[in-house]
Amino acid sequence: MKEIRQYLQEYELEYLFPPKFKDRLKMYRFSKGETICTIGDQLDEMFFLVEGKIKIYTTSPEGKSLINRFKRPLAVIGDVEYVKGSAVLNSVEAVADGVMLAISFEELQEIEKIHPPYIRFLLETVAQKFYAESHITSMHMLYPVEVRLASYLLSISSDGKGTVFHEEMRTENLTELAEWIGTSYRHLNRVLKKMAADGIIVRANGSIKIKHLGDLRVLANGNIYE
Repeated sequence: MKEIRQYLQEYELEYLFPPKFKDRLKMYRFSKGETICTIGDQLDEMFFLVEGKIKIYTTSPEGKSLINRFKRPLAVIGDVEYVKGSAVLNSVEAVADGVMLAISFEELQEIEKIHPPYIRFLLETVAQKFYAESHITSMHMLYPVEVRLASYLLSISSDGKGTVFHEEMRTENLTELAEWIGTSYRHLNRVLKKMAADGIIVRANGSIKIKHLGDLRVLANGNIYE
């Protein structure tokens, strides 16, 4: 079992925290399916994902949810909320078991005053998030539906072995998925049927299973959603 200092070394985070603040870092372990935070929550800590995978999603007023993005280490949660002083913008849920390091906003405010490298890290992290959102918007316009769908399926593969979350791919959710990737439900269904005919996926009992992960990765062209 790794200790906090080992994660700091692995992800080159030691420079972010002056010595006395390293002792104030906390480590949280979470399980697949666990909610990390929900839209509207007020955070008082910033989290650093150092193991596992998370999904970031929004929920409509009608209660429907749609994934925005997936994150693997190293990912930061709470940076935008810390800078803006706002409530949580998107819900976050664990896709796999994992580990996060955390430090309180109060302690971060102290670090800001005495440690410029942290300010630089924060600026780069927030800027990268805005860049990523811009990138996704561009990809929706530039890439064909086949690439967008393949990327999405890869991203929600629960264990990297082709098992896709059943709840994400139920028929009633495909309309929302079609809207998000910028196509019609009818076109999305045609693409899914072609993938099934090509032997890339199998559709059964309202869910989708990836049959040939390698072929899907080729079609995804690098996975634009991670």
